[in-house]
Amino acid sequence: MSMRIVSLNVGKPITVDYLGKPLSTGIYKQPVEGAVFLGKENFAGDGQADLVHHGGADKAVCAYPLEHYKYWASSLGKEMPPASFGENLTLQGLLEDQVSIGDVFRVGEAVVQISQPRYPCFKLSQKHGVKDMPARVLNTGYSGFYFRVLEEGEVSAASPVTRLEAHPKGITVREVLLLMKDGRKDESGLCRMLELEELSSSVKGQFAKWLEALRSSSS
Repeated sequence: MSMRIVSLNVGKPITVDYLGKPLSTGIYKQPVEGAVFLGKENFAGDGQADLVHHGGADKAVCAYPLEHYKYWASSLGKEMPPASFGENLTLQGLLEDQVSIGDVFRVGEAVVQISQPRYPCFKLSQKHGVKDMPARVLNTGYSGFYFRVLEEGEVSAASPVTRLEAHPKGITVREVLLLMKDGRKDESGLCRMLELEELSSSVKGQFAKWLEALRSSSS
């Protein structure tokens, strides 16, 4: 299947109600027309509220596959337009079990590299009114993923998407997501991921803590 951008989405954080309390979130992004400059940490006009868990160089661009939207529309019983998962790029032809950490793509003028899966958080529950939305995302594996930016440049919804390099280790986004979900006691899996230079530093840090705890408990 050919790869393409379906929608380019940006937005600054807004404050919404969540369980009776104000919540600042950048998940409410909107499709935009025309070219947008992609810098090292985000698209121009984009922003994140929680800079501990979102944004930064390793999570400059959030991407989500168009192919999953049909499932979610059916499962949730409502219309699910592009950007419903707060992604910057709604993409076709790049599924979590078909792309790998370290794969490099040209997107318009920019060059980007897959750095980690998108791990679902409670803000998806707030946006869609579904309490167990993060668990549903994890159970389906329909997570989306993040890019880091290797070369800055302008990108539009009409920009072509080309894979420049497939990482030789071929560790898919889906494999990493499964380890993030269930890998606390998988010593060999954790070791394998820690050898993957292109995996984001935050995920590697978490895996390193799990591995240390696992080895401490068995010594």
